[in-house]
Amino acid sequence: MLTVENLHVHYGAAEALRGIDLHVASGETVALVGANGAGKTTLLRALMGLVKPSAGRILVDGNDVTGYAPARMVRQGLALSPEGRELFGNLTVRENLRLGGIALQLAESEILQRLDEVCTRFPRLAERLEQRAATMSGGEQQMVAMGRALMARPRLLLLDEPSLGLAPLVTDEIFAIIHQLSRAGTTILLVEQNAARALTASARAYLLANGRIADHGESSRLLTDPSLRRAFLGAASEQNPAASRLGAAGLTNIRLEKPDMSHQTFMPSFGTTEELATHQLKGLQWTVRHAYEGSSFYREHLDAAGITPEEITSLSDLRRLPFTSADDLRDGYPFPLRAVPFEQIVRIHASSGTTGKRKVLAYTQKDLDDWVHFFARCYEMAGVTPLDRVQVAVGYGIWTAGVGFQLGAERLGAMAIPAGPGNIDLQLQFLIDFQATVFCSTASMALLMAEEIHRRDVADKIAVKKVIYGSERSSVSMRQKISELFGGAELYDITGLTELYGPGTGIECADHDCIHYWGDYYLVEIIDPETLQPLPDGEWGEMVVTTLCKEAAPLLRYRTRDITRIIPGPCTCGSLLPRHSRIKGRSDDTFKFRGVNIYPSSIDTLLSAVPGLGSEFQVYLSRDEASGRDQMLLKVERGDGVDVSRVPELLHETLHQFKKQLMVTPEVTIVAYGELPRSERKSQRIFDQRITDEVV
Repeated sequence: MLTVENLHVHYGAAEALRGIDLHVASGETVALVGANGAGKTTLLRALMGLVKPSAGRILVDGNDVTGYAPARMVRQGLALSPEGRELFGNLTVRENLRLGGIALQLAESEILQRLDEVCTRFPRLAERLEQRAATMSGGEQQMVAMGRALMARPRLLLLDEPSLGLAPLVTDEIFAIIHQLSRAGTTILLVEQNAARALTASARAYLLANGRIADHGESSRLLTDPSLRRAFLGAASEQNPAASRLGAAGLTNIRLEKPDMSHQTFMPSFGTTEELATHQLKGLQWTVRHAYEGSSFYREHLDAAGITPEEITSLSDLRRLPFTSADDLRDGYPFPLRAVPFEQIVRIHASSGTTGKRKVLAYTQKDLDDWVHFFARCYEMAGVTPLDRVQVAVGYGIWTAGVGFQLGAERLGAMAIPAGPGNIDLQLQFLIDFQATVFCSTASMALLMAEEIHRRDVADKIAVKKVIYGSERSSVSMRQKISELFGGAELYDITGLTELYGPGTGIECADHDCIHYWGDYYLVEIIDPETLQPLPDGEWGEMVVTTLCKEAAPLLRYRTRDITRIIPGPCTCGSLLPRHSRIKGRSDDTFKFRGVNIYPSSIDTLLSAVPGLGSEFQVYLSRDEASGRDQMLLKVERGDGVDVSRVPELLHETLHQFKKQLMVTPEVTIVAYGELPRSERKSQRIFDQRITDEVV
């Protein structure tokens, strides 16, 4: 939207700007940071035509606007909220606001409409429209100045020192409004001496010193880079911020107690896949010996399989080990697979379980330390930083979920908001009040929240940039819907199960085409669930895992029942860590209908490909007593805003796709958007009513 090329500005013989180059893209918030006298205000004044450059060019949408008068710049889509507010003190709030659109020569009806918009954005001004500007507080005057600029409905809003002279609480309020404007799509160039505020409110930043660009890049890097601190803060400390050249700039008040967290990494140091394989073999050898010597269960099973720890000499020997399963965990209740003395166990967790005894797993302190470490790795792979605020909306207690998400965020150095599951009103209040940037939940909870955000029209009041979800599968259309209603948030599918530490054992990378799993902590095999024979990379089958350093309850060839496939070759993201596809289904929750095995994820995929359908569905399986023939009823929602008149077309296309791809023909009922129940936990989608007798 805006490009500045080699801009020079002189005040007489004094050169204020010396060869400035910068750009601002549409929808972006960019900060200009620097000490007094650095040239920040001069740059904004040059952009608005208030001072004329002595050299260089200013381009808006690629058009050269250098030297345009201020009114003409307003018509180009720029508006300035100047340093010091520059209000007419004897005029009322209403009169000051009306001046913001004067260069556009608007009709009276349009002016009134824009006044309403500004008052909606600044409710306090609506109560003071007839009050003289000079009698207002500093914060209220700043709102008037920003509102006056917004009367022009600028595509690029220039904000010059919006926090100048304001109390901290009022500054919080002003910057909350700036965040809302940014999320609503307004492009902002923000000049601030309070560097911490400016950098946390922007995506990119330029650092000005003595009229030149000293550095530029992502705001998060500039905010935490120690070399920049030394260069621009001098001898400042938390106790003596005035000792720096930017002492009052606020750069000293951001996370000084943990300066190294911006440079820490939780990724392994392996440089090649061969180094990883060497590590895995050592881990496998240790695990087999540890399990054999520490667990009577494993000793019995290894003896029965005729294998001893000494015989593990290569990774291919993994296939000689016996399988373990969920039944082994339930049979060994309450401390199954235990391989350490009780005094070394510091915690237990359990899976929810639907029948019989729960699957309980014990942890040593090292187990917990490892879990927290690679959970922080998940956040790192998703691009979460110590500057993020992570709202954890999953279950706490005996379950692994909540505490894992929380401790991983804290280990990374981010702010954790342990909201827990459910309570939509509280979740929304926290998202707005605490300005969480990362939301963690199940897929169903994320959809529930996304739809509520849309229903209440608060997308521009939240700051969520990433949604990390797990615990259940999600369709393509469901992911798209969540992202859209969250205001364009980026989604990351995180994997894990209680038996294997908990959630956090893998996550999709920023390229979003796979799940990277932590091959330095466990091995993955893919087997045919019927024959139990290994399958080659790329073929779908059941995931089997073997831990490499788990102490309290190691896993040897544990059958997860999750259906996925190993993706061979390197990932485009550059990570050496191995990867598998998103979980497609479970080997024990498929259903057979008229001789065809059907995964719920196959229905997800099929429905996602039919334009006009929503992401929620339910399948009811029944059996006609007279004929003995199985029946399938599919209930699926129309998409949000899709007219009921399209139902016949959607029915026809859905039946066509089922017959073409799954070779079955269900009865299909298309219901209104939002009619099927949402859940803050896992949604049940398959209802098999063909089994009428008890299963236990």
